[in-house]
Amino acid sequence: MDLINIKDLSFSYEAKKDVLKHINLQVKKGSFTCIVGENGSGKSTLIKCILGLNKGYTGEIIKEKHIGYLPQKTDIQTNFPATIEEVVLSGTITNNIRSIFYKKEDRENAKNIMQKLEIYDIRKKCFADLSGGQQQRVLIARSLCATKNLIILDEPTNGLDPSIAKQIYELLDNLKKNENITILMVSHDIERALNYADTVIEIINGEITYSGNPAEFKFGGAR
Repeated sequence: MDLINIKDLSFSYEAKKDVLKHINLQVKKGSFTCIVGENGSGKSTLIKCILGLNKGYTGEIIKEKHIGYLPQKTDIQTNFPATIEEVVLSGTITNNIRSIFYKKEDRENAKNIMQKLEIYDIRKKCFADLSGGQQQRVLIARSLCATKNLIILDEPTNGLDPSIAKQIYELLDNLKKNENITILMVSHDIERALNYADTVIEIINGEITYSGNPAEFKFGGAR
């Protein structure tokens, strides 16, 4: 079963033509898919098209209705003046946009997720006071409040120490294996992507140059 099915997708910004060219891509349920490539190759643009943040593309995107999303880290995210619990709970808003109040089941779901990600005991701590790795763990928990099937992450280990980045990959791998969460992730960390993903997609200059088994992947489009 495909949670994302993209057919002949192309996209251009006004100031830059052909950012994405004829992209065909399927993300299967229960998979861990990593998109790799140089900066400016079109990876994040593709993610934004899937999420509906980029309009005006050509082609077709068929996707899971509820998607959890962790964007690239920003200073606003890093310094967000809220508790861990408040940040995690805010992930339920996408499923409950008609109400400003959290439902009992939303709170229970957030509690379960925080327990699984081992942040429940520190839920009253301020998000801004956490380490980079802890913040990413909280934001992953937030993304899981929006979905039971698919989360999309854009460079979730960028700027983290290697040991902390490894923990994030292990956490995502655990979510895939034990919770059947489908992972689609943009990553600059090709070595870890190859170790943890079951599918690697390489984008060069807006085109997919490889899609398949990580064991057969060679960086740079050379096959």
